[in-house]
Amino acid sequence: MKKRRAKSRKKSIKFVIICMFIILAGVISAYVTYHYNKTKYWNDLIYPGVIIQDVKVGGKTKEEAKKAVNERIKNINSKRKIYVIINDNKYELDYLKINPNYNIDEVVNDAFKYGKNLNLFKRYNLIKNPENKTYKLKFNYNENNVKDFIKKIQYEVNKNPINAKLIKNGGNFSIINGQKGIKLENEKLDKDLKQAILNNENSDVKVNGATKEVLPNITSDKLYTVNYQIASFSTHFASISSPQRSNNISIATKSINGTVIMPGDIFSFNDIVGQRTAARGYQAAPVIIGDHVEAGLGGGICQVSSTLYNTAVRAGMQTVERTHHSLPVNYVPKGMDATVDYGNIDYKFKNTRQYPIYIEGYTSAGSVVFNIYCHR
Repeated sequence: MKKRRAKSRKKSIKFVIICMFIILAGVISAYVTYHYNKTKYWNDLIYPGVIIQDVKVGGKTKEEAKKAVNERIKNINSKRKIYVIINDNKYELDYLKINPNYNIDEVVNDAFKYGKNLNLFKRYNLIKNPENKTYKLKFNYNENNVKDFIKKIQYEVNKNPINAKLIKNGGNFSIINGQKGIKLENEKLDKDLKQAILNNENSDVKVNGATKEVLPNITSDKLYTVNYQIASFSTHFASISSPQRSNNISIATKSINGTVIMPGDIFSFNDIVGQRTAARGYQAAPVIIGDHVEAGLGGGICQVSSTLYNTAVRAGMQTVERTHHSLPVNYVPKGMDATVDYGNIDYKFKNTRQYPIYIEGYTSAGSVVFNIYCHR
């Protein structure tokens, strides 16, 4: 009888244990199922507490997050300006003109993955008790557009210095003072703008631009030494020239008149006289080309360069570049001519004196005359 009661008691205990196990398994299953269902809801959503820049994207799909961030950035940038302040002037550029481009897709993907690799209970806790997780966007922009902006500023700001000038009145010289120029420090501005754009996320970009003075190459104090004629030479053209050729000689000579060459500097005929074009008043006249003569715009110019060459030789100037004609000319001694052709052949000489030289050129009574002045 006792054995039956003990056996019955054991069965009862075993049954209770089994029931408790079943209940516990059910509770655990329900617990896990509950957490699973809660986290499953977020499988296609970004977890709560996630922020991209200053946009809360928790609870959004990837597409919704991309749209929200794009709209926020576009709204901010459409109101932004880039300002460059130089002295009392302000130059501005719409921020969108630099074409800002952000890595939104990449960051949204990272934000979407946040927490998804954790175990079930950690994911549940991250959803139930969210903590702020902030992602920052990286961006780039069209640097060429910024450089174009700087070029426009440079065009408005820069002023070339004006050299002091010598004016010859009869036998006396008077001096017109030069003026300082202004130059934008564009490399510094480019560097400062890049840094300001990268460091500023939401507000206007403001940068102070710097300028520097540019002194003229020729200043008044360097011209007082010019007081004495050191060389003169002339050639006659009236009897050998058409009206067109005479016109060209006159225009070229006027272009050279008043030129000042500083010590060590090089005079270039083509740089000073410039291109011979109809717009500048030059006309077609006979020109020596190779071994024959034909009509060409600016014919007669070589008599001007040859006359100046002979003047410079008499002044002791060093010839840097000089080419004689392929055919003899009758307005200077044989071998003492200097042909020129804009863009191809130039006549150049160097001022080897310790003082500036002043070139006077004019036409009178059918002759072209050059005088060179320096310090006595």
